Amino acid sequence: MQSLRLARSSTKPHVQKAFCRSIGYSVPSRRAIPFFLNAKNVNDDHEHDQGRILRMLMFGKPGAGKGTLTARLVQKYDILSLSTGDLLRQHIAERTEVGCEAEATVARGGLLPDEIMLKVVTSRLDSLYNKHWILDGFPRTLGQAKLLDNHLKKKHNPLTLVVNIDVPDDVILSRISDRWIHLPSGRVYNMSYNRPKVEGFDDLTGEPLTKRPDDNPEVFSRRLSQFYASTSPLLDHYTSAAASSTAPARNPHQHPHQLSFHRSQQLKLQTLSGATSDENWPHLDKLIHTAFPTLRERARSREMRRKNSLSDAMLTNKVVAGAGL
Repeated sequence: MQSLRLARSSTKPHVQKAFCRSIGYSVPSRRAIPFFLNAKNVNDDHEHDQGRILRMLMFGKPGAGKGTLTARLVQKYDILSLSTGDLLRQHIAERTEVGCEAEATVARGGLLPDEIMLKVVTSRLDSLYNKHWILDGFPRTLGQAKLLDNHLKKKHNPLTLVVNIDVPDDVILSRISDRWIHLPSGRVYNMSYNRPKVEGFDDLTGEPLTKRPDDNPEVFSRRLSQFYASTSPLLDHYTSAAASSTAPARNPHQHPHQLSFHRSQQLKLQTLSGATSDENWPHLDKLIHTAFPTLRERARSREMRRKNSLSDAMLTNKVVAGAGL
């Protein structure tokens, strides 16, 4: 380093100037591209990637199969299912600030304000950045939906999918009497089309199945009325939100000649109209697989699919061999 400094200091001034000129002229000149054409919005890639994250709500009438379809998604894909009731009980058990506030309200027999429910939900959602999730039990009213939308947008994590399970009323009413549930896991069975292997017992644990106290026509009619009163406005709200999210985002301060390919993050809304979960599942699975390619299958699901493929291939080979083809 010392020899280098000495060499530089010994260089004559006119030689240094000539050297600098030679470097400067050796760079090919080119016409500058206007900043607004050359610059890239740093948020474009971020928002494009965020649009591939599954942040989902599922709506449906009582008995439409929301729980069954959610369980299948969680079993196959790396998705978190968040229950509002579970989150609330956790806050109360851990004596958090919002938990104590909620417990006091519940003890008085009052309804929890929307703001408290929002805190319960977002305390978990805010920690799931770049994670795929399904939210169960919230929002239930239009006011709650608007609060949730505003919060998620501020965190740059807006909803990306709303699924509406639209099963006819008479179909649900005819089958609720045949429904049985495994309470610890939430697995649902139906004696008409999804019977347990051993009647009255859960397939995986062997534990007894029970009836829901509200699985009767009278209670169902009341719950159905509540659904139409509270959920129909929610579906209208998200239908409008999905339609508006496909429009290009406009910047009021944008230069008239500036090229912009920026779009707001897109919300998809899909209605499934099959009479059973088995009919709706292939359509939901295809939607998830196509719209959210970054969503990975769980290792167990991939292994089972591989085994099924091998079994099908072996069966096909046996049939071909037996036919002498």
